[in-house]
Amino acid sequence: MTTPAHQVTTTARGTSIDISPWTITSTTCPISNAPEISAIQKELNGLPLPEMPFGNNSLVIRNANSDWEYTFNIVEALRLVKMGPLDPGDGGVQVGYAKEWLKSRTDPNSANPLPTSFFAKQFDWTYTTTYVGHITSSTPPQFIPADPNNPSHQIPIEELSRPDPILFYTEIPLFEDELHDNGSASLIIRARVMPTSFFVLSRFSLRVDGVLFRLHDTRIYHSFVSSPPFIVRETSGWEAPYSSVKRFLPSPDLSPLTDPNFVHNVLTSLPKSTTQDPKRAGGTGWRGLGTKIEVLYLNTSDPPSHSELDSNTESPDATEGAKVIN
Repeated sequence: MTTPAHQVTTTARGTSIDISPWTITSTTCPISNAPEISAIQKELNGLPLPEMPFGNNSLVIRNANSDWEYTFNIVEALRLVKMGPLDPGDGGVQVGYAKEWLKSRTDPNSANPLPTSFFAKQFDWTYTTTYVGHITSSTPPQFIPADPNNPSHQIPIEELSRPDPILFYTEIPLFEDELHDNGSASLIIRARVMPTSFFVLSRFSLRVDGVLFRLHDTRIYHSFVSSPPFIVRETSGWEAPYSSVKRFLPSPDLSPLTDPNFVHNVLTSLPKSTTQDPKRAGGTGWRGLGTKIEVLYLNTSDPPSHSELDSNTESPDATEGAKVIN
């Protein structure tokens, strides 16, 4: 496999890779300080922030040929957290825990205390978000529904599982909260660039101990040899009762339940009717459940037929050495 010309740059704030016509920039900084937290809260109309907000972190994907840009950051992710009373479809979880969480965060001894006035603010204390990233350029390309009969409109799992060389890898936390020791909520972005493609996984992970597990994944894939060039975006949401996942533990040790990869493997092994159906009896009715696949064509307003894509998209040979993000 031929390695294309590329340049990786490292700075005090992160890393980037230029692999023409793409530039992928990862910014990774410490947890936001008090003034930064206040500024984010103001922008989000007073939303109480997670215990560990990384307000300066981001992933930016830019295509020089089309001037198209796509970004992941905390502000837009938290903008989708429900403020106000939870409605059907919001996937609300046990209000009693929410009260305990707020009580812990208004304690003056808290590491990230909130004013007591926040007791009056209603919001989704689990920080559930269906954030998929967002387009930050003004250029016209937008995502459209994928053709279910076109194999090119799928994330190529087998290709991404090959031991191809990794030219660039980054992991970017956007936020984390331990829900007053009742579980964990986090949003982490991972990206890798191989000689033939790039792949991004954004994962929101929620664990409410004794209640449920919830995941919301966004996968973005682009093959450098696709012609015309296009991007595949797959968005999936799952949830299941805590007990349903716990029974898959190989031993009495509970630590695998804190590993989102273990939880993902369990949830995806269960029938979709039990993990991805918002109408499931006894479920939360969360609207983020299910899977949606979309594509974006970078250099044309009219996507080609799937037969044209199939004939123009090559399948590069495998070689050595890589990291799998699942």
